[in-house]
Amino acid sequence: MPSDKLVRGWLFLSLAVVGIPGNIAVIVAFLLLILQECFLLAADAIVLHLAFANLLVVLVRCLLEALASFRLANVFGDVGCKAVIFIYRTSRALSIWLTFLLSAYQCLSIAPPGSSWASARVLVAQNLPAVFFILWVLHTSMSVGAVLFSVSSRNYTAMTTSAVNAEFCYVNFRSDVLKEAYGAIQVSRDVVPMALMTLTSLIILVLLYKHSQHLKGLRGSGSAGAGSSGAEQRAAKVVVVLVTVYVVLYGVDNGFWVYTLTVRNTLSSSLISDLRVFFASLYAALSPLVIIASNRKVNGRLRCVAQERPLLGKTARLRSI
Repeated sequence: MPSDKLVRGWLFLSLAVVGIPGNIAVIVAFLLLILQECFLLAADAIVLHLAFANLLVVLVRCLLEALASFRLANVFGDVGCKAVIFIYRTSRALSIWLTFLLSAYQCLSIAPPGSSWASARVLVAQNLPAVFFILWVLHTSMSVGAVLFSVSSRNYTAMTTSAVNAEFCYVNFRSDVLKEAYGAIQVSRDVVPMALMTLTSLIILVLLYKHSQHLKGLRGSGSAGAGSSGAEQRAAKVVVVLVTVYVVLYGVDNGFWVYTLTVRNTLSSSLISDLRVFFASLYAALSPLVIIASNRKVNGRLRCVAQERPLLGKTARLRSI
């Protein structure tokens, strides 16, 4: 096996090993919360959908490409390429927009009570199912181009100079104009939420600073502290961390995509495509670790599950005796 494919396989396998159990753990924790409390807060519902989208990203690209690199399995025929790239593009876009939605909602959550922002938060929470539905419909429809243009690399002789090499698949655009137009749509789909979530994160930081200054003033005057919004403050800080990770990794990803669009004859090497997928998937693999480490609800449910397993094992052994 060539050394470059071996390195590629291990890199994607490492993301799958981290990202798959991490996102599954977050999903299981929130499902347990639903079973116990019969409802989810709006922010928790957004995180649950984000974990599901990230799980799809890691499964369809990292795991499948790692298996193909090691020649253990290969689903990358024409139909497989269309399905994998379609699911990857859709789930990747959902991951981006759900991260923005989470940052926007947390920004509204720490806004001063009684303001118009507080009423906007209630409106978002009440219409969250409709927001999820719109995001799914929008991004599945925008990923249709993957079905039209994706083919297996086994058919490389039919490629045009406008094709994009994705190692096991090609995105075979019929002309440079079509390639640039489709690429511009993909870039705008990423850059718009990137700019918006950066703005909301800056607003969150400003509000957190004002809140800390207000608490200092209360302590200085000897008044009783106002710590009722501590959980929202912690959640807002976590969102800022997630957005920072997103902006760095997806910024690199989009930089490589712009390079692919502007440099001619990128057909010969899949290195740029591999780097794009790696950096985009890195967010999907790392974000559940941030959520598990910082979200008390997820942490608490996972600890309960971990503590119940030994107890169940002891009970089973006692019964057998």
